[in-house]
Amino acid sequence: MFSGIIDRLGEVKAVRDDDGARVFEIATTYADLALGESVAVNGVCLTVVTFDAAGLAEFYVSPESLARTSLGALQTGDRVNLERAVALETKLSGHLVQGHVDGIATLASIEEQAGAHLIELELSKTLGRYCVEKGSISLDGISLTINTLIDHAEGTRIGLTIIPHTWTHTNLQTRQVGDQIHVENDVIAKYVERLCHGYNAQ
Repeated sequence: MFSGIIDRLGEVKAVRDDDGARVFEIATTYADLALGESVAVNGVCLTVVTFDAAGLAEFYVSPESLARTSLGALQTGDRVNLERAVALETKLSGHLVQGHVDGIATLASIEEQAGAHLIELELSKTLGRYCVEKGSISLDGISLTINTLIDHAEGTRIGLTIIPHTWTHTNLQTRQVGDQIHVENDVIAKYVERLCHGYNAQ
């Protein structure tokens, strides 16, 4: 489980295919990752399979995860958001993030305003139905608040404010209009839908 508060930026150092899966070597700058530990990479929960004293970690990405995310497009030199799993005593500064990506959104606009950045994303109807104004959403693993929401025939457009600290400490600063962004909807909304659907169906 994660909180959506990015620890640091990592850099992809190597990528190799592995019988339909893919292995990424990432310079993490962590000093003490354990084998088998979970780390959110751009919001996707991955397992550390190797780690060395220089902070280089390898992560195995299954064909399932490649199909559901944009991790397959990562290349050497790309910067990625990293977050270690929360401990029971950790302050939950963001919201509950599982690292299980629900889908991909498209970055529709970026506007700088008073030091912050206002961004808009286009979501499918499937992802948009879990969004509410002032609700939580995870984008590339970052816990954010939805400011505006407009449903339209093709899906949903959401608007968010990225404060200067978040902009400079995550890979959002490298993103451009048209880029694909990982979306994890608030798990509470998904459970509520499931429970209500079951209740209404009886």
